[in-house]
Amino acid sequence: MLSLKRAEVLVALSRKSISFFFEKRSLRSEIPSNSFLNEKLGVFVTLSSFPEKELRGCIGFAMPVIPLGKAVVTAALAAAFEDPRFEPLQKQELSRIVVEVSVLSKPQKFNAPNSQLPLRIIVGKHGLIVSDGFQSGLLLPQVPVEWGWSSLQFLEQCCLKAGLPKNAWKSESVKVEFFEAQVFGEERPEGKVVEEKLV
Repeated sequence: MLSLKRAEVLVALSRKSISFFFEKRSLRSEIPSNSFLNEKLGVFVTLSSFPEKELRGCIGFAMPVIPLGKAVVTAALAAAFEDPRFEPLQKQELSRIVVEVSVLSKPQKFNAPNSQLPLRIIVGKHGLIVSDGFQSGLLLPQVPVEWGWSSLQFLEQCCLKAGLPKNAWKSESVKVEFFEAQVFGEERPEGKVVEEKLV
């Protein structure tokens, strides 16, 4: 479990990396020397407008493949400037954006046939990854809570994000994995960081 103090470091690092890029037009290479930032964990950085809370960018790493500090910096910059769903963030927008960091557990398969997945998925607890060959889609556990989806709708929407038919999950050839996440975000731009309780 990540402490709130450590989460504050991650959120601040995300914001500072974006700010540094606007100022220097280069990647922020200065990562604090906290030892926990060297741990390899999956992480996503989400940017949302304030106070509307409309998504402005969300990018991350599902698998724990690079150190947490570097992953947060890379994901924050990608969320701000490389999310293909949105135009790159503009400097004047940064003061109206709230930063959210989701730290992920390692994805694993459900111990059940695909036909039972709607009964196994816990909305607000599980994030999902649906993949079939080169097609893959991921949704964080906070997404179905925000949209009011059932476990079935969550599963269908993850299939659609992977570019698959919404009922593709029924096929045993389609891999469905779950993960859990601790989610921390600013209450307002540059404001207090709190842990978001999803269930």
